[in-house]
Formats: sequence, structure tokens, C-alpha cells
Amino acid sequence: MERQARKIAGWGPNVYVKIPVTNTRRQPAYELVRRLSNDGVKVNVTALMTLDQVEAVTAALCSGAPSCVSVFAGRIADTGVDPVPLMTEAVARLAPAKRAELIWASPRELLNVFQADAIGCHIITVTNDILKKLALVGHSLEEYSLDTVKMFFNDATQAGFTL
Repeated sequence: MERQARKIAGWGPNVYVKIPVTNTRRQPAYELVRRLSNDGVKVNVTALMTLDQVEAVTAALCSGAPSCVSVFAGRIADTGVDPVPLMTEAVARLAPAKRAELIWASPRELLNVFQADAIGCHIITVTNDILKKLALVGHSLEEYSLDTVKMFFNDATQAGFTL
């Protein structure tokens, strides 16, 4: 990974090299992150899901190059855990790494954009499907309810279903 990271970093000054928080054998990449960052390689440490991982990555990045730390809030939510408290604490724990930015990765809904903003998260990755929902912001819930009923009616009519 180190050899590949250094090669990729040479592609240009705006390149951030993605480094997974662990390898497939469960070995943490903290020392690799520290070496790369201290040598000026911009990294995006990815696939974090615990505060212990955030803390260890923060320690590795404290005196290094600009970096990103991607916490997969959407995947955390997929397990039934509310990601907001964890992400709020991640913002606080990442603060000592002055050149690091927290990414709210893997969002599942438009609400996550507002949650990320409310807690001071630096970056959120957003798919086009989620961005399309921005048109609904401020939409009357009464009207949205009616639109939904009309959609159900039209679906049933188009299916030709009758009783």
C-alpha cells in the first residue's frame, strides 16, 4: 500500500490517496498513515466506523499533511446505530489534527446533509439521487401527502387493477 500510495500521490498536488483504516487481515494502517502524512502525502483515511479508529487516526495525522478522515455514517446507521452522536464526537476528537477534515461518508438520505452541517462536519459525500431530493426542502407536507396518494392511484390505474 505504501509504494502505491507514494506513486499515486505523485500524480499531482491536489491528489489525496485513499488508505483504508485497516487491511484485510485486520491490521490497522495507523503507522502507514503517520509515515505518509509526515512525508507530505495527502491522505483520505477511509472506512472508519468507531471512535477508537478516529482517535488513532487523529494521532497519526496531528503533525502531517492536509488530510481527510472518512467515517461511514450511513453504514453505521445500517446497523441500527444513530450515527449523529458518533459523528458529533468524531468532530471533537479530530480537532487536534488541525489539517484534517471529517467526511460524513455513505449518507443514506437528504436529512444526513442537514445533520452533517448541524454538527460541524467538514464534508459530506452525496449521490445524485440524494441531491435530487433538495427540491423537496420546504415542500408542504400536506401537498406531499396528496402527491403520494396521487402516485399510488396512478400506479394502480396503470397496472389495470380493479376490484
